[in-house]
Amino acid sequence: MAERKRPRRTRERILETSLALFNRFGEPNITTAHIADEMNISPGNLYYHFSNKDEIIGELYAALEARLDPLFTAPRARPADVEDLWFLLHLLFEQMWAYRFFYRDLIELTSRNRRIAARFAQLTHKGESTVIELCRGMTAAGTMQANDREIAAIARNVVIVATYWMSYQRTTHPPTVGAAHDDPATLRLDRAAFQVLALIAPFAVDDARALIERLGERYL
Repeated sequence: MAERKRPRRTRERILETSLALFNRFGEPNITTAHIADEMNISPGNLYYHFSNKDEIIGELYAALEARLDPLFTAPRARPADVEDLWFLLHLLFEQMWAYRFFYRDLIELTSRNRRIAARFAQLTHKGESTVIELCRGMTAAGTMQANDREIAAIARNVVIVATYWMSYQRTTHPPTVGAAHDDPATLRLDRAAFQVLALIAPFAVDDARALIERLGERYL
């Protein structure tokens, strides 16, 4: 007999439902009443698990952080290459998309919650340090030509583009009236990856530069 799946607890369902609603309609547009109504539970039942919406957001951010933190590593046993950066971007944007509400409303959320703001600043710094490591590895391997000052600037720009791409895309290609915030017609995360790779391209040489150009053609 097949083992029966454990029913999801109400707390888990609240987080799943909140994430789906925040992603689809934007966090500022969703209240705890909306979440309870979507789940067909009473507001009191929701408040038994979370005293307010900020507690839900805090737990969702912790889950996002747990997914992103392990990605920020550079290879140790061999020199880094462009494919390492491409793979990092692929995984990074995949997880960012899963929690896209956070990046779309980043300024508002971090201004309301100083603890999340501090933790996100640390995570961002770790991501920037990882890009620096990757670029230094590529420079040491001869697939990239850049000094430390240039590498630091590249890493900072990579973080800026990756962090704010969704806000940029939402501003320049807003959803139509009545459409959800994750309308597929407005999504260009593939273009975001290309924009990041384009920051590296001027410093890449030979096969590394050719690979970036091929990846760019695929994304576009």
